[in-house]
Amino acid sequence: MNRRRSFGIRAVLVAATLTLVVPLSGCVSLFLPHAPSATSQPTGEKVAADLEPFYAQVLHWSKCEGTFQCATATAPMDWSDPSRKSIDLALIRATASGERLGSLLVNPGGPGGSGYDFIRDSLSYAVDSKLSSHYDIVGFDPRGVNKSTAVKCYSNPADMDSYLFDIPPDPVASDAWISDIEKANADFGAACLKYTGELLGYVDTVSAARDLDMLRAILGDKKLNYLGYSYGTFLGATYAELFPTKTGRLVLDGAVDPATTDFDVTETQAVGFENAARAYLKQCLAGSDCPFHGTVDAAMARIRAILDRLDASPLRASDGRLLGSAVMFNAIILPLYSESNWPYLSDLFTDVLSGNADYAFQLADAYYGRNSDGTYEDNSTEAFIAINCLDYKSVSTRDSLRAEAAELAKAAPTFGPQMSYGGTSCDDWPFKSTRVREAITAAGSAPILVVGTTNDPATPYQWAKNLASELQNGHLVTYHGEGHTAYNKSNSCVNNAVDDFFVKGTVPSSDPNC
Repeated sequence: MNRRRSFGIRAVLVAATLTLVVPLSGCVSLFLPHAPSATSQPTGEKVAADLEPFYAQVLHWSKCEGTFQCATATAPMDWSDPSRKSIDLALIRATASGERLGSLLVNPGGPGGSGYDFIRDSLSYAVDSKLSSHYDIVGFDPRGVNKSTAVKCYSNPADMDSYLFDIPPDPVASDAWISDIEKANADFGAACLKYTGELLGYVDTVSAARDLDMLRAILGDKKLNYLGYSYGTFLGATYAELFPTKTGRLVLDGAVDPATTDFDVTETQAVGFENAARAYLKQCLAGSDCPFHGTVDAAMARIRAILDRLDASPLRASDGRLLGSAVMFNAIILPLYSESNWPYLSDLFTDVLSGNADYAFQLADAYYGRNSDGTYEDNSTEAFIAINCLDYKSVSTRDSLRAEAAELAKAAPTFGPQMSYGGTSCDDWPFKSTRVREAITAAGSAPILVVGTTNDPATPYQWAKNLASELQNGHLVTYHGEGHTAYNKSNSCVNNAVDDFFVKGTVPSSDPNC
């Protein structure tokens, strides 16, 4: 039973970083090719007088991070009152190497994922050479994230360790256990307000989508070209809903369904991770060095038994931290994002079954961006929680939590219990959400490609189908395979569909079923 279930979509394309830890139909004529410049000239479009200083700003690019260029944009903290405080947004770009069609903004997911770091560290993973030839690839840290004006919740990393890794002393699912979680979440929210201030109330996705439109304009593009992964699909869809006539070429890969309920998100993800684990075990059991034996069903039951044993008797790591079922679950799901990382699962289970906890903490630390010295690489965890608490209302009661836990255990017997009892995570958050979960249609938008992978554990395929049908001009591209997201990491069928859309404006006449 996870101490604090990660509600929403935590993935920040972790599959791209795991190996570091262990050992749109617009018209091409709209975009006139030009050489990279030290400044970006805004479009000069008409906006409200109080928005003009933001939409008319000139970006000054300087060389950074080796071969990249960096700049800082300014946005209003509160888009409903732009005259108040302003915030900074960090940008990085790799300029087009060939005939330039415009800028392509990329979001890696999260919420809380750093687009700046994603492009700096993983440009060739984010996009292929065809897109980097024709577009300036622009990574950005959304409001509240990393190098932009950021959410901060603790000054001492040890406090974050305590929040993430401490194990409640009371029996799982008891009233006292739930109270402990509620208090920890309330204390965390109060700490975020103390160190972040009023920005904490303005890191919602709608505000970030308004930032996106401003970035489009000051980059000099009349229409937005955008590639969003995982949570980035929700940001992109929100943009299309707010600014349908400003959509150029949008691709949403690993889609989030904006209309699904909080519990449906949890249940669908639990089943998704369970299906991915079963696929791993099928492959593992066919090999010679699998830590399990027998059938897939028997191996799944063994994993559940491992988690239950860790609840009863946690393992102590060499740094003193205790490995309970919640941390073990995060260690398990991290490699499940990508089939290429499944071997890490065998190493993980072998280590834990031998009574060791260090390898599990290496994986869990990678999930949370925790360094070996106890510091954290960025604020992705704080931003993840802060953004979700503004985007989604918390409506659970203790009775409903227990009913949902029973349903989760039935739908996903191995992982469902780990994803239970997170529904009150934002009950005492300093700022309340006003967003209603509902379909996004983006009426009047240009065509939008929605890419879905049939056995994606984090953003299950059904969500891609839902979003593509909900969007008035959505077009589904299906990848039949494993892993989280598909573009530039699956096959040429997916890549060609996305590349032809971005470069030529070609919209698939039907789902290519790659």
